[in-house]
Amino acid sequence: MTMAVPQKWVCVFSAVIVLLFVGVVATSRPDVVGISALTRNVEAEKEQSSSNSTMAARSQEEADAFNEKAVAADPEEVVSMVEMNIRNSTERRRLGYFSCGTGNPIDDCWRCDPNWHKNRKRLADCGIGFGRNAIGGRDGRFYVVTDSSDHDPVNPRPGTLRHAVIQDAPLWIVFKRDMVIQLKQELIMNSFKTIDGRGVNVHIANGGCITIQFVTNVIIHGLHIHDCKPTGNAMVRSSPSHYGWRTMADGDAISIFGSSHIWVDHNSLSNCADGLVDAVMGSTAITVSNNHFTHHNEVMLLGHSDSYTRDKQMQVTIAYNHFGEGLIQRMPRCRHGYFHVVNNDYTHWEMYAIGGSAEPTINSQGNRYNAPANPFAKEVTKRVDTAPGNWKNWNWRSEGDLLANGAYFTPSGAGASASYARASSLGAKSSSMVGAMTANSGVLGCRRGHQC
Repeated sequence: MTMAVPQKWVCVFSAVIVLLFVGVVATSRPDVVGISALTRNVEAEKEQSSSNSTMAARSQEEADAFNEKAVAADPEEVVSMVEMNIRNSTERRRLGYFSCGTGNPIDDCWRCDPNWHKNRKRLADCGIGFGRNAIGGRDGRFYVVTDSSDHDPVNPRPGTLRHAVIQDAPLWIVFKRDMVIQLKQELIMNSFKTIDGRGVNVHIANGGCITIQFVTNVIIHGLHIHDCKPTGNAMVRSSPSHYGWRTMADGDAISIFGSSHIWVDHNSLSNCADGLVDAVMGSTAITVSNNHFTHHNEVMLLGHSDSYTRDKQMQVTIAYNHFGEGLIQRMPRCRHGYFHVVNNDYTHWEMYAIGGSAEPTINSQGNRYNAPANPFAKEVTKRVDTAPGNWKNWNWRSEGDLLANGAYFTPSGAGASASYARASSLGAKSSSMVGAMTANSGVLGCRRGHQC
């Protein structure tokens, strides 16, 4: 026996079903939009990565045009940003946000993570200063170096460091095991590359070393680079589609030539034929941080020559480095550009620490300068081959620096000139923290599953 359902209840049930269906569709629509937006974002990231992979500038003209775009419109704003990061990191340490906090904003950004080895690319988001936008190979895949040989600089074997760095696509380069790599010729890098030596012990030594020429977005992290030799008068490959004749290289540990967005961090550098880090020929947007420099004469040259005025666009941040045992001079030696020297530990020099010519702007803040015993080498600064009448208006200042063992810094310029008006001070407390902030300079002893 069936029961008849009144017509009005059929209408009510139908209306309820329709309303429920409309509600489900309505609440589902945002998810559909989100998926569509996510797809667009992924496609945009792929397009950006593809664009990055084609940006290896191989001519002077292309490099110059790119480097001009890399110059900060207001260098003092970048200086202020570095100072803000330092203050914020110090505050986080005081509040106990990071159990491993040191006040070093680069290290506190990533080193506290015990899973750093699973999150390696996070490093690319931790840069500060003029080179803060260097992303290296962040948007590319990982490349694992398995072969320490360098038999053929024109046709490098897959799995070697040389084969990795010449590729056109962005790459984050890591190492399968400890290695000593003796390069037959200089290692010519392509754009958008990170060399990441964390977790293993990698030495580039006793041969050619690293050349960053007419490229952009390179990060060098966690390498021992030492005993570099002059090489050249040979064919060397610089990309999958190009190799050419190289004249003699000077034997720098890291040579930056006409390049921009470069970050050199946590390396140990010593005893090379020429410089340890040289940046010349219009290079800019560079940060040199957390490195340990030892046993070398002319440590760092920033600027090609007094007559090469294109280096007026050069902007370099030198932060949290330890200038250590056996160093003599050029920490750095500057020409033309704008140089922020912040929170470094100068424990050794034999002639001078910071020098320059051709009217560079040098902003020294919160460093610790410990003068040598030699009573004739107490001065931090040196104006190279320039009469006092010519350098008295150069903007060189010391602010919040700790000058120990008789060290003294000779300032010049207007002091409160427009060059410094928008730069905030680190304060005296910062120099007292230099020991903690630079205690782990150089290559770190990182182990998987532990804070680095």
